[in-house]
Amino acid sequence: MQDVLKEVLKKIKPSKEEEKEVKKIVKDILNKIKIKDAKPVLGGSGAKGTWLKGIHDIDIYVKFNPKKYKNGEISKIVKKELKKHFSRVEILHGSRDYYRVYKDDYTIEFIPIMDIKKVEEAQNITDVSPFHAKWVKKYKKGDEIRLAKAFCRAQNCYGAESYIQGFSGYVLEILTIHFGNFEKLLKKMAKFERKEHIDPEKHGVKLDKAKTYSPLILIDPVQPDRNAAAALGRKKYNRMIQAAQKFLHHPTDNLFEKKELTIEQLKQRAEGKKLIILQVKPLKGKHDVVGAKLVKALEYIRKQLMDKDFKIYDYNWKWDKKSLFWFILDEEKLSEFKEHEGPRLKQEKHAKNFKKKNKKYKLYKKRGRIFAKVRRKYRIPGPLIKKLILDENVKNKVKEIKVLK
Repeated sequence: MQDVLKEVLKKIKPSKEEEKEVKKIVKDILNKIKIKDAKPVLGGSGAKGTWLKGIHDIDIYVKFNPKKYKNGEISKIVKKELKKHFSRVEILHGSRDYYRVYKDDYTIEFIPIMDIKKVEEAQNITDVSPFHAKWVKKYKKGDEIRLAKAFCRAQNCYGAESYIQGFSGYVLEILTIHFGNFEKLLKKMAKFERKEHIDPEKHGVKLDKAKTYSPLILIDPVQPDRNAAAALGRKKYNRMIQAAQKFLHHPTDNLFEKKELTIEQLKQRAEGKKLIILQVKPLKGKHDVVGAKLVKALEYIRKQLMDKDFKIYDYNWKWDKKSLFWFILDEEKLSEFKEHEGPRLKQEKHAKNFKKKNKKYKLYKKRGRIFAKVRRKYRIPGPLIKKLILDENVKNKVKEIKVLK
């Protein structure tokens, strides 16, 4: 395994030339930003030394003196300063507005934060980010973390955005440090249960219930009242567990390579079952907002299929140059009639309403309840899918959608 990981590291670790280039770009940018009582600093994976080769994203935190500035004004000040130096400044809405600019092949994001001395002084979640970097840097696990990030990216499980619901870079950093290295992380992850609770710094806190819905509860080492993995969804959690098991069974650098799923591969995966593929043209707008709308459209279609008793073996989506939704369903046609369960007979008022509503169907009694034998409108999924893509709950979330297969 170690030989494989050494070869992978050669491919994913930035070269000395790339590091030099990034340092020059960062230095030039930091020298440009001049705001009284504020200091721009490198943040994110660049500051932690965990960034991957070819990933040209740079985070710059602009740290404001909280005694000189108010929380509500620092975003506008950063914007005004950036307009002096960059012709194109994109605004990104978050808990506090931040900005994106472009230089050569690099995407640079400027995040305004308060220069706090203690985590408890944070006025916004982003104010704590430098504390994250400080915690990660002290363990000097950069290369091990790079392996974890590259592996997670290859499995399409990277990113805490709402439309991805995967592992954030910070979550992978915490897990790698907590377990010691990438290999140990995989060995532990391969045995993860349906619900895992990890407290790296042994804070021993009990989180609010609202923060514990994710399959992994990871107590933030520097902010113990926070679940660092709160954005992680069940699907990406399970996929990473399976990928860890697969790699441990047969270590190969192929599992570090992101593979584009083709229609032919989907056909092979769905052999003997019904495959439905939808070609989707996303709306224009900010990536996270557009992505969230795509997911909502996909989930709406899935729920409607399930409500009509169609068995879904697998479903997913991909979004790059083209977007696709796909569903792998049972090939077998549904029965002509379905049993519709009504209220208990002793609930006379409800039973009477049920009979009235279903008077055109055959009614019968069973187990102290009233039932109706209802003729199905859809026995195969195709016609239902064609109807659903015209539904406002789908149409409003995409620019265009059509059945490809």
